[in-house]
Amino acid sequence: MSEAEPLDAVVIGAGFAGLYMVYRLREQGFSVHGFERADGVGGTWYWNRYPGARCDSEIMYYSFSFLPDLEQEWPLTERYPAQPEILRYLETVASLLDLRKEFTFGAEVTAIEYDEAAGLWTLRTVDRKTGAGGTATARYVVTAVGCLSTANRPRFPGAGAFAGASLHTGDWPREPVDFTGKRVAVIGTGSSGIQAIPVIAAQAAHLTVFQRTAQFSVPAENGPLNEDMVALWRANYPEWRRRARHSPTGFPYVPSINLAADASEAERNRTYEAAWGTGGFTFLFGSFADIVVDEAANKTAADFVRGKIDEIVCDPDTAEMLKPRDFPIGTKRLPLDTHYYETFNRPNVTLVDLKRTPIEEITATGIRTSAGQHDLDMIVYATGYDALTGPLEALGIRGRGGLPLKDAWREGPRTYLGLAMPGFPNLFTITGPGSPSVLSNMPVSIEQHVEWIGDCLSVARERGTDVIEATEAAASAWTDHVQEVASVTLHPKAASWYMGANIPGKPRLFLPYIGGVGLYRDHCAAVAASGYEGFTMSGPHREDDGDGNRSADGRAA
Repeated sequence: MSEAEPLDAVVIGAGFAGLYMVYRLREQGFSVHGFERADGVGGTWYWNRYPGARCDSEIMYYSFSFLPDLEQEWPLTERYPAQPEILRYLETVASLLDLRKEFTFGAEVTAIEYDEAAGLWTLRTVDRKTGAGGTATARYVVTAVGCLSTANRPRFPGAGAFAGASLHTGDWPREPVDFTGKRVAVIGTGSSGIQAIPVIAAQAAHLTVFQRTAQFSVPAENGPLNEDMVALWRANYPEWRRRARHSPTGFPYVPSINLAADASEAERNRTYEAAWGTGGFTFLFGSFADIVVDEAANKTAADFVRGKIDEIVCDPDTAEMLKPRDFPIGTKRLPLDTHYYETFNRPNVTLVDLKRTPIEEITATGIRTSAGQHDLDMIVYATGYDALTGPLEALGIRGRGGLPLKDAWREGPRTYLGLAMPGFPNLFTITGPGSPSVLSNMPVSIEQHVEWIGDCLSVARERGTDVIEATEAAASAWTDHVQEVASVTLHPKAASWYMGANIPGKPRLFLPYIGGVGLYRDHCAAVAASGYEGFTMSGPHREDDGDGNRSADGRAA
């Protein structure tokens, strides 16, 4: 990378999105460089090394589709890949495509500022080991920072005084943590907590789970894959990929068209029982079509899961604490678990309901609730993330007129297609707010975004333009559309991180697009086919006047 010459593009992040974006732009002939705050590739799967960390997309779908040789060679061993396996996969991709040389690792991006006169973005970075600063300039910036990469760290009184080890599931040590003989607390029972709790319980002398909100969870039914099934997948990968791209959620499932409202109680219970035994998201997507749009239908599914909790958990009071009562099932991220509810039957596990007895203080020796002191050796914070907007706002982005992105989004994020924002020209976001992102199988959405952005930049180059910006009208219309589609469902009834409700002071609106991966793809394709309706393209930004001076040109393309 030359420091003297501005790059065509800078990509921030080296997970699925960043690796593919850098590769795509490099292959299209753009000068491109990536920055990654971790010491290696992996993105989410570099940081999330907590016990039990595992993908909730099946391994057959959780991979790139543009590497047909690798998809035939990569071992498909168990249904849901664990963190080490996904990290190995991304490291293999980086080696196969010779991508590491295109990145600066260990570089925290602290500011991204737009220079209107030059039509360039300047990035400022800090080396995480030495503290040395760095800069880079580029015409385009693409953020590939992930939707769930900025940890939510609640500020409990006295947290700094705790004498034991404090860990967060989103920023886990690289070396394994030994819980043997330890008194451990886990605060939070979202997806990360639900994965970690059974594993920690099997090691710790005693585990105390501090539950802020009871969660619906369904079995993952993880296990080894049948060799005949693997062979079938390999033989039919192109068709499975095609179906995934045009599906509602990025999975090649056949969604149910049956309605819970039309079924008898016996029919519903048989369907739910079969889906529960199958495991995975089949419980939501493969049972009934009206679960997330009809309250009465939703109640039948929620009651079934609450009944399962009663069947599994021996202590009635503990079972009651574990039953969600204040939001419809499926309106928060539905965790997939391995023996989560069963874990509360262990004699070394205690459940504390923080709605009954809230945390008053973290002390030097543990956690004090309104009911008393819990002495501890370790605290694991499984408190989630500042989803979708947090990773972007943390970059210190300033657009036209020095406007901070945080200020532009003071009342909530406004994007066009989840890809771009007015006032921030030549800045693109992969799986940003307003896209299917966290409501989809991420590699499918990532590939679609990367390919759309790459094609857009190629078209701009062919036209001789170099400034691309979403219009205010297009962003407002799309943001309204995202909310309108969400309002048809039960999702806004839940105080979820989909709504920004887990972060104090964060505006409440539905962040991802719930209209479906396939429909969203069609929207994006139509925008491109129309000549990028909703965007302005202008340039070339500057032209030489013959004397070495350059002047701005604002021609519309």
